[in-house]
Amino acid sequence: MLTDKARQLAAGILNPIARALARIGLTPNMLTVIGFLFNVFVAWVLSRGAGWWVWGGVLLILSSIFDAFDGAVARQSGQVSKFGGFLDSTLDRASEAVVYFGLLYAYLNTTPPATVEPLLIFIATVGSLLVSYTRARVEGLGATMKDGWFTRLERIVVLVVGLLLSSIFPQIMLIVLAVLAVGTVITAIQRILVARAKLTAE
Repeated sequence: MLTDKARQLAAGILNPIARALARIGLTPNMLTVIGFLFNVFVAWVLSRGAGWWVWGGVLLILSSIFDAFDGAVARQSGQVSKFGGFLDSTLDRASEAVVYFGLLYAYLNTTPPATVEPLLIFIATVGSLLVSYTRARVEGLGATMKDGWFTRLERIVVLVVGLLLSSIFPQIMLIVLAVLAVGTVITAIQRILVARAKLTAE
């Protein structure tokens, strides 16, 4: 979790840029869609193979930074809306899935095709969707859900580190994918247990 000082620092950087984006006519929803399309491009870069993964890691960092602008523009321009929040959450899930698909495509096109890595990518994709869904479902039932060891931020950090180091330590991606697969499944189970306790208590 970000500290108050870190939030203030981030806001001091994001808000002036957000106001400039709003002035040129970009709406929060437009930025959300652009961010998703940027992640599609990241997925294409990753799909090109291991030689492109360092660039993919750099682009994923830029994509993660850009992802904060739709919310900042919404707040600065007074365009916060329920649909905007819904669209942002939905395309966040789609963005993560499409990035994993880029990696999956790359591994399936190796010679011979990889076997373990695609399985780990599938588990990580399903697990990440479950982590997000459990929170959305619990909050839809009126409870709060901030619990979880391996949220989207942690998943992005782990993946970026693996991609950036992949040219130096080629086997690191196997470790990263295993961490993503196990971490997402454990976090989904953790949230199910937390949800059980909260909803039963209510």
